Amino acid sequence: MKFGGHVMASILAAACGRSVLAFVPSSSRLVAKQLNSATVKSVSDARFHSAATISNAASTRLFSAVVEKGAAAAAEEEEEDLPTNESDIDLLKLRHTSAHVMAMAVQQTFPEAQTTIGPWIDNGFYYDFYFPETTDEETGEVVPSRKLSDQDLKKVKKAMDKIISKNYPITREEVSREEAKRRIEEIGEPFKLEILDSIKTEPITIYGIGEEWWDLCAGPHVESTGQLPKKAIALQSVAGAYWRGDENREMLQRIYATAWKDPKQLKAYKKRMEEAKKRDHRVLGKKLDLFSIQEDAGGGLVFWHPKGSTVRRKIEDFWKEEHIEKGYDIVYTPHIANLDLWKTSGHFDFYAEGMFDQMDVENEVYQIKPMNCPFHCLMYKDTIRSYRDLPFRWGELGTVYRYERSGTLHGLMRVRGFTQDDAHIFCLPEQLQSEIVDVLELTKTILTRFGFNKYELMVSTRPEKSVGSDQIWDDATAALVGALDELGWEYGTDEGGGAFYGPKIDLKIKDAIGRTWQCSTVQCDFNLPERFDLEYVSAEGTKERPIMVHRAIFGSLERFFGILIENCAGELPFWLTPTQLRLLPVTDSVQDYCKEVAAKANKMGLRVEVDRGNERLAKQIRNAEQGRIPVMAVVGVKEMEQGTLAVRSRKEGDLGSFNVDDLLAELKRCDEDAIEMTKMGEVPKKEEEEEN
Repeated sequence: MKFGGHVMASILAAACGRSVLAFVPSSSRLVAKQLNSATVKSVSDARFHSAATISNAASTRLFSAVVEKGAAAAAEEEEEDLPTNESDIDLLKLRHTSAHVMAMAVQQTFPEAQTTIGPWIDNGFYYDFYFPETTDEETGEVVPSRKLSDQDLKKVKKAMDKIISKNYPITREEVSREEAKRRIEEIGEPFKLEILDSIKTEPITIYGIGEEWWDLCAGPHVESTGQLPKKAIALQSVAGAYWRGDENREMLQRIYATAWKDPKQLKAYKKRMEEAKKRDHRVLGKKLDLFSIQEDAGGGLVFWHPKGSTVRRKIEDFWKEEHIEKGYDIVYTPHIANLDLWKTSGHFDFYAEGMFDQMDVENEVYQIKPMNCPFHCLMYKDTIRSYRDLPFRWGELGTVYRYERSGTLHGLMRVRGFTQDDAHIFCLPEQLQSEIVDVLELTKTILTRFGFNKYELMVSTRPEKSVGSDQIWDDATAALVGALDELGWEYGTDEGGGAFYGPKIDLKIKDAIGRTWQCSTVQCDFNLPERFDLEYVSAEGTKERPIMVHRAIFGSLERFFGILIENCAGELPFWLTPTQLRLLPVTDSVQDYCKEVAAKANKMGLRVEVDRGNERLAKQIRNAEQGRIPVMAVVGVKEMEQGTLAVRSRKEGDLGSFNVDDLLAELKRCDEDAIEMTKMGEVPKKEEEEEN
């Protein structure tokens, strides 16, 4: 392709995106790889601006985008993907057996240890132990309970390796409840008695490691300890945990560990964790002055600083615009309500532990809201509805408050006050599948804008305890599955994993370093329409129940913001960054010129600020780069006289001098189209102009 003037390098890439085909389902990834192996010349939906065709670039544009991604690079990304428990049953078995081996090793090393539970988790497993006080046999003195150290973990790992080397068979045995109780009492494991009492089914299954050790367990496991890869298992840390999560019960010591199928996977995981530390949203949030948790105000309550508020406002505005375009109405509801509302909805009966205490208001009891859905039900019920009115799509960025124990709070990921991007759809049964399709497509649109284009989907079906008829469950589940099939998206099935009130689709996004995060959910609800007696008048004049759909895309703004910060390591995309351009005055004499340029830019909707200019230029540049400001402009007397700006990119360095109006117009386009700047250069002429 020919260009007028110099050849211009690729200067824009899709905001946060690493692939030009954003949000493709797993079944289409081969096609995506093939397309990404060559220069992409067009995109099907210009709204995402994953790439812009240079041949169609207007000559007035300073920026253009070309995505070049070789097959080797794509293959390299695939190699970095680590298996999950959901995708690899052998990995799950390995981790589960490793937890048992670790428990056996702990009790061999420290005989006083009592075992509790040891489940597999996303990246490995943990096991909780209770260390009671003991008595010194020689002196008779009471020895305080053991506090596990890093050195202790090394001893445990060494004992684990010996158990693995002996290749003990893993045995499964079914016993009666009475026999299980007898065996537990015989070995003095009081916590296991409580676990036994919580098991409601029979027979009781026991898994053993040879004849040496056993545990109550439902499985699954590998066939023998020799199948565990010693060099792919690592003990990580020790943390405190209350038994049953009850701060009034015993404090246990939890050993966290990771386990993989081979040392290569373990190495990749450790590399991922090292990268995760660099991306910690709590550290970056403070460093970039985005948010804080003020302990003087209480744990788990987020303070959005001006810069963070700017980003949040952009997220909210985009969310609202996309929803309105898709036929949603935006609503607002109160933060508290009479306790009777929460009794009607069932939240007071089923979720009381997650709700804050009630307050007395003029001899009536009020509850701060933990959820938005009951308010939307009241709004629906406010007037008679006809089948002709449906569907209703009501979206709300509603702040809710839920009680979380202080020990579980974690930055923005787990808080006590958060804003759900909630929406509820009230529709006819025959409208359900098309509504689910629309929700999934909207989810794709929104998540792609933020650079999330890899995901996992799971359909969860009817659990043992549920409300609603067999027919309505079957129809709703068929609608969810039908919507996914219609879109051609791959999904897994979690049999019996649905909520008691309806089946659901859960979506996990994958971030830049391969971690998965639960964000989006689509849930059918047969419970609330019944509890609130929601009705519509059918074509036959009868009163019928509408189908209610709960759905969220971010989950909560706070948590999604934390995920976003970690995904981009604080390098927010141009359209989201709090300050898009900072002007760096070389002398005081150009301050007024800088302020005029900033005022013009801000009037256009850009976020531009002027450095105070009381530092040397090198320090101004360094401060801007440390603040993750993507574009800087050095302003001296020459620039003021010529009406230009000497532009510098944080990523690419000095880029040259540009007319103010041209630069601002192009930055505005990048802001509106979510295009990420990487380089600038001479403007390419249109291909047809070259031909002329």
